[in-house]
Amino acid sequence: MPKFAHSAKPKIGLKLPRVMPLMAGVAPLVLALSGCMGGGEIPSASTPITQAEAQQGAEYHPQLLAQFGGAMSGPQANYVESVGKNIAVQSGLGDARDSFTVSLVNSSVNNAFAIPGGYIYTTRQLLALMNNEAELAGVLGHEVAHVAARHSQRRQQKAQRNSLLGTVGAILSGVLLGDSGLGQQLGKTFLQGSQLLTLKFSRSQELQADDLGIQYLEKAGYDPRAMGTVLNSLAAQNSLDAQLQGRDNATIPEWASTHPDPAGRVRSALDKAQPMGAGTTNRDTFLNSVDGLIYGDDPKQGVIEGRQFIHPELRFTFTAPQGFYMTNGSTAVGIIGQSGQGQMTLAPYNGDLSAYIRTQFNALGGDQQKITPQSIQTTTVNGLKAAYGTARVNNGNSQVDLVVYAYEFANNRAYHFTTVAPAGKGNVFTAMYASMRRVTNAEAASVVPRRLDIVTVRRGESVSVLANRMAYDTGKEARFRVLNGLGANATLRAGQKVKLVVKSR
Repeated sequence: MPKFAHSAKPKIGLKLPRVMPLMAGVAPLVLALSGCMGGGEIPSASTPITQAEAQQGAEYHPQLLAQFGGAMSGPQANYVESVGKNIAVQSGLGDARDSFTVSLVNSSVNNAFAIPGGYIYTTRQLLALMNNEAELAGVLGHEVAHVAARHSQRRQQKAQRNSLLGTVGAILSGVLLGDSGLGQQLGKTFLQGSQLLTLKFSRSQELQADDLGIQYLEKAGYDPRAMGTVLNSLAAQNSLDAQLQGRDNATIPEWASTHPDPAGRVRSALDKAQPMGAGTTNRDTFLNSVDGLIYGDDPKQGVIEGRQFIHPELRFTFTAPQGFYMTNGSTAVGIIGQSGQGQMTLAPYNGDLSAYIRTQFNALGGDQQKITPQSIQTTTVNGLKAAYGTARVNNGNSQVDLVVYAYEFANNRAYHFTTVAPAGKGNVFTAMYASMRRVTNAEAASVVPRRLDIVTVRRGESVSVLANRMAYDTGKEARFRVLNGLGANATLRAGQKVKLVVKSR
């Protein structure tokens, strides 16, 4: 997250990858970025990007960059741009090299995406998961294919017919909130500003983009199997994340990923690449390029360590409830569990916590219904002036409790939790509300980034020996294997280059 003056509206680093987004003006943005449902013929390969598409992309591009931590610069970003433009040429789109804008964004979510007008993106986290240049070209080629096939435009047309945003609201709110008007409105509220700015493409479109990406790889001289191997790494990372967070993969709905079910696409991609023969991977070039890349949360955006979120620049920390996991994005932190969900974020503040809370409830109700807190209580939490309001709201055939719990950090700066739980079950968040506190200078100084360190395996070094150097307290070997695309029984050889995650200032 970029630095800011306290008088300006700050951003809280967030991933919110799977359940809760958050951004003003998201309705048109969701429509523009969403993948389309259904197939359809691909436009002629020579069809250039139109002026209308270029204008649409240029309008949304700054918003995407802001939501995903901003565009990175320097040698790593230049390398990604070079590979992306080279693979875009393979699409046959007129002036592809000049028409495409390729961005490496400072996000700790494993994702890549595209919007009309030739704008394609990959996050630094997904870049870190890759193991060679061919995989990078495959990922970027997949996104080029979405642009070439005009998938976003088709999704937009269908969305306009099907009242997309209301559907999104209900989906994001999940079983807890159902398909009521309240569920839809809360979905919109949580949709504002997270990393989930795009909905998934249809399965047929994802497979189509895979197929085209594989063709681009072959034409560019890369190993076409790279599309399958990077999808395999993504599937392994998704599984590992679920394991480390103590949740079942099945609890993450497929709609919550812009690139659903990578495991189901791996075999298809490898089968299609098999008859094409091998090509180059440029593994060493790639690994040398990503050496030193920041990995995981950027301390400037706040860091999740287990159940604790700590922001060394904004100087606050809190702890999620037992059994919940967090997702960190650009403007909010999502707190997700089976018995409720919430987010921690901020809004404009003028020194009146009660007015601040009422404003948040008004936003929750939106045009669907007016939500008024039953009462607003003032209190003090770890020396912070605080206040909270609660509302029990009918949601179809059931009721839910909504809570807005706010804290004053300065006379022009406040943060708040918004939580949703089944009626009478809201006490699951009580300990979290009480955990909010300021961060000491020593605590802030102790938060340092994790980075990739490319090392050469020496004689006698095994997976377990090198994995022990990973900068984590748990899951060291599993993390090392997934990061390096190593199967459960894979071994290392002397002279092989591998990635480690280390802590470094």
